[in-house]
Amino acid sequence: MAKKPRIRRAFSVSGELLTKSREAALAAVQIFNSPLITFKSEIFIVLMNIAWTYLLHAYYRRSRVEYRYFEQKEKRRVFARTRPGGPIKHWELSRCLNAGESPVDKDTANNLRFLIGIRHEIEHQMTSRLDSSLSAKFQACCLNYNEYVKKLFGDIHGIDKHLAFSLQFSSISQDQVEALPSPDTMPSHIKAFVDGFQGKLSVEEFNSPRFAYRVLFVAKTVNHKGQADQVIEFVKADSPLAQDVNKAYTVIRETERPKHL
Repeated sequence: MAKKPRIRRAFSVSGELLTKSREAALAAVQIFNSPLITFKSEIFIVLMNIAWTYLLHAYYRRSRVEYRYFEQKEKRRVFARTRPGGPIKHWELSRCLNAGESPVDKDTANNLRFLIGIRHEIEHQMTSRLDSSLSAKFQACCLNYNEYVKKLFGDIHGIDKHLAFSLQFSSISQDQVEALPSPDTMPSHIKAFVDGFQGKLSVEEFNSPRFAYRVLFVAKTVNHKGQADQVIEFVKADSPLAQDVNKAYTVIRETERPKHL
């Protein structure tokens, strides 16, 4: 009977951590999609790092896994603190991923370790030109988070129902596509980290959509005016349309649909 309050407390703290985790993830996506903010990548990485950390803390708390740093003395544990007299120090995201009890698969962990490494590279100095170069990793991080929050805590906690496609005020022309910054324009220390990290991955790990969610736009094949409204159709990578495309990509094709009154 004496253990019941502790069990209820564990689930209460787990719920609080989960709530904060979801709020951090939603804020990360909303800020990245905001046209008024140019400091997108840095904010996204920091907030998603927090979101994943709290998500795994919530999972470990509910599963009764000790996720606080401590030193085992003869008869008791002495918990480490962030500073003398400060709060108890909890595992950071890297330690959460390295734990034997971690529920995160290898490719998802690779994606998170990549973003952690980028955070280390940018946290002490201002940088730029990251948004387009790392967007595939950002997209994979979002999809992975939504999958795991539902897998670990139920579909009701998914954040996909709160988000929609970002709208833009103009279409992308070929000239604009060619003008987008290439990975070669990234700051040298960021590029060195990216090359070093990805060079250690196997082909299967590098091509996993859990590591980087790559999207290819294919021009529409119908050009008759007034036939139908333009829509976006998702095409599976192993479909006949995408047979000549690397299977790690998801193809988006602009197509025509019949019009209704």
